[in-house]
Amino acid sequence: MKKAVAGVLAAALAIWYFLDVQPPVVDFPSAGQNIIAFGDSLVTGYGASPGNDFVSIFSARLGRLIVNAGRNGDTTHTGLERLEGEVLSQEPRIVMLLLGGNDALRKVPVDETFDRLATMIDQIHEKGAAVVLVGVRGSLLGDQYEVHFDVLAEAKQTNYVPDILNGSFGHPSLMADAIQPNNEGNVLMADRLEPVLRAVLE
Repeated sequence: MKKAVAGVLAAALAIWYFLDVQPPVVDFPSAGQNIIAFGDSLVTGYGASPGNDFVSIFSARLGRLIVNAGRNGDTTHTGLERLEGEVLSQEPRIVMLLLGGNDALRKVPVDETFDRLATMIDQIHEKGAAVVLVGVRGSLLGDQYEVHFDVLAEAKQTNYVPDILNGSFGHPSLMADAIQPNNEGNVLMADRLEPVLRAVLE
């Protein structure tokens, strides 16, 4: 049943992305002040030139600060360790949660990865902040994570952007290396996230 509902959610997200309609919003904030992007090198913008990471691009478009709480090499384990100090203690209102890629590279068991993501979502929600869950690929050759992200987003009722590198991955003109987007790839990431974040802010 959960997989069926998650499939519907993923289909709805695909429709708004490709048809440019308003994305579904299922998670609104009830407290907090700050928008925080929390994750790994995809958040720090590794592979892009200074100021061209998607967080900076987004911040300029919105005309307001987005806190970049990314750290290169982070896994869900290290992310969970620093969640309190870098997110929960910073008056979060909206948290973009982008972790899991390094877990896949290090062959962390999938259940462990998604259990930790679920724990982070619960702790963020306890603060009254909304979550924008950002999906990543679970493999360079396939996507073992897709259904897990779909199910997690539905179970925890988070806003959700699937596979953030969809459209960039595998296109050399958009990638700095095999797994990191370049400036143009970061623009595409910002484009995919923008409708969801704007909808939550309204």
